[in-house]
Amino acid sequence: MLAGMEYTSADFPLHWPVQTRWTDNDMFGHLNNAIYYQLFDTAINAWIDTRVGVDPMTAPWLGVVAESSCRYLAELKFPSDLVVGLAVTRLGTSSVTYRTGLWADGGPVAAVGTWVHVYVDRENRKSMPIPGAIRELLATITLE
Repeated sequence: MLAGMEYTSADFPLHWPVQTRWTDNDMFGHLNNAIYYQLFDTAINAWIDTRVGVDPMTAPWLGVVAESSCRYLAELKFPSDLVVGLAVTRLGTSSVTYRTGLWADGGPVAAVGTWVHVYVDRENRKSMPIPGAIRELLATITLE
């Protein structure tokens, strides 16, 4: 992400709706920073699980988070209908890098982040190629 670059919802090919919860606000009255990461993680995994029909508890692989970051651009708070935006910026052999975004439905992008999943074998925790069905799904939101 370039410093000062502004994103819009159009920069994210996938829009995943999420809702805030009563407990998401912190003592300052806005969404706690850790909640942004939970929403990114939820959107990525819910999208993959529902589209590929994966049971993350029994799959022979895991997509583990190797890196994450978030740049906060505007305040969000409960109650809000939010949207997590996803784009794949790099699709490697065993890892995928996402651009993540978060905004109130109809509002400007309030946060932009990076999320890296590395796929590992569930038993030995060694990296492995991204499973074929997931790779095909990721390709649908990969930026050229």
